Amino acid sequence: MLFKKTDDGSSVTTAADELTVTETKPTSEAKGRPTPTRKEAEAARKAAAKGGPPPGANKKEQRNAARVQAQQERAKARAGMLRGDERYLPERDRGPVRKFVRDFIDSRRTIAEFFVPIAVIVLLAGMWPDVRIKGLVTFAWLLIIVVVVADTAFMITRMNKQLKAQWPDKSERKGVALYAVMRGLQIRRLRVPPPMYKAGGEPVVPKQPK
Repeated sequence: MLFKKTDDGSSVTTAADELTVTETKPTSEAKGRPTPTRKEAEAARKAAAKGGPPPGANKKEQRNAARVQAQQERAKARAGMLRGDERYLPERDRGPVRKFVRDFIDSRRTIAEFFVPIAVIVLLAGMWPDVRIKGLVTFAWLLIIVVVVADTAFMITRMNKQLKAQWPDKSERKGVALYAVMRGLQIRRLRVPPPMYKAGGEPVVPKQPK
């Protein structure tokens, strides 16, 4: 390093020397960390695409990545269930027999699917203080139950005939009657998996993404 002598014999650095010292400082100090290699950048990109933590992530980053990945998995499972994909259906809804039962029930308009909203109306009407109204409500309630049971029994009988023709083994048809009854009692728009057929047998056209 060069020094300039003053009149009293002391030495000082020149401005040009100070500038030279400043310019020669290593750039790594300003960044605080080394530049990632091409391999590390590619690994981080793949991890981000999968929703996983990047290599060398701390605990907070790992938790955030795990939460994002779980959200993606749930969205994927729901989309698969809405498509009727067997891989994403609950165990009780899997198999060709259960799919046949769902399609058989969903393709028909039944009285049972209106049972829940009618029951709510009847119960609210039963709170009316008039004794005559209460008597009518009781009669209506019994009539609704009889009609629903008769309509459901007729539907199950027809369904069982077709099931026996396609699946003669009784073990394959185990529990399908109860499954059909529970499916029929649900409001159509709230059924899960969603119906693949409209009432009348027309297939449901999937909605196109916007």
